[in-house]
Amino acid sequence: MTYNEISDMDETTMGFPGHCQTTAMGIMPHKDVERALQLALGLDIPFWPQLPNVSYYEDMYAQASEHFPGMTVDVENKKITFDTARFEAELAEYSQKMADPAIFNLSKSHSAVYHRFLAQDLGEYTAIRGQLIGPVSFGFKVPDENNRPIIYNESVRALLFDFIKSKVNAQVRELREKNPKAFVWLDEPGLGWVFSGLSGYDDLLARREYREFLNSLEVAGALHLCANVNLPYLLGLGTGLLSFDAYQLELLPRGYADSVAEFIKGGGLISWGIVPTDSTTLENESPEGLAGRLATYWEVVAANSDVTAAQVAAQALLAPARCCLKNIGAVGASGESGGNGATCDLKPEEKIVETAFDYLKEVSRILRKKFGL
Repeated sequence: MTYNEISDMDETTMGFPGHCQTTAMGIMPHKDVERALQLALGLDIPFWPQLPNVSYYEDMYAQASEHFPGMTVDVENKKITFDTARFEAELAEYSQKMADPAIFNLSKSHSAVYHRFLAQDLGEYTAIRGQLIGPVSFGFKVPDENNRPIIYNESVRALLFDFIKSKVNAQVRELREKNPKAFVWLDEPGLGWVFSGLSGYDDLLARREYREFLNSLEVAGALHLCANVNLPYLLGLGTGLLSFDAYQLELLPRGYADSVAEFIKGGGLISWGIVPTDSTTLENESPEGLAGRLATYWEVVAANSDVTAAQVAAQALLAPARCCLKNIGAVGASGESGGNGATCDLKPEEKIVETAFDYLKEVSRILRKKFGL
């Protein structure tokens, strides 16, 4: 399918247009569940918030670990452990449980917000989104009894990829009962670690296994990374949507232009994380400046490929650069934040996220006007 055919249908690989619509990371610093939910619902493409400050079960690794054999979630000490002997002993029982698709659903005990999100009227949004930690990141994060990441155990890794696939598919099915354009993106900071010379799981193996994994999903795959990115590598994995921290680039390398252009021509969406979420940086930025910075990125693509900046904008989503569980800068987000009620009881990182959401909406407005979207 050509780009023009996609534009004429106002469709992409994901089944909906970009048009500089807003979304955000799933992880939020809030302790007020309803406030977090209403903030998420205020974006163009809402999501169900993950709130690790409410409960350790809200941690994205803890949420995904539910029902994986050999896994223990230590809530008191806030850590996840894995035991190989237990894994092998529990495999037979797990194989029997797999016959019931409900085993892969996110339970109420592991999310304070997910089921409240499903109870909302979500049918009028362009799309809605869920999220789940990806298999590479999960495999690097969780150690076995010898403190060795489980991604290095081939039999465990194979089951982990299949397990996360089933979790993604189960979540998509539930979300699509509320909105037919629902999708789930995978949080995958681990795909930024595969280039380390110290890693025993390298970029070549990760690319082969990830392509197979994405092809096994029931819907087009979507990836999100807050880590430093190798953009051509990520765009070549076969995903339909890539979300990344674009703010960190400062300037888009000309060498990235061809990869971005080919991804756009193939119908892909890119979610550009352009609004910083630490106060020191955010207080030195403006929506106008951030919109201009992003437009400059797109002009680099246009100057070095056969795709125009307007085409990139048409297949762009906009997001904050990162989540903000802890403010790493000086407290600088003390102003009013978006009409969501009193802010005096909010922690600094909560105020910053809400300010970033306000900036994001204004950046979207500026870019939609600039590109006629």
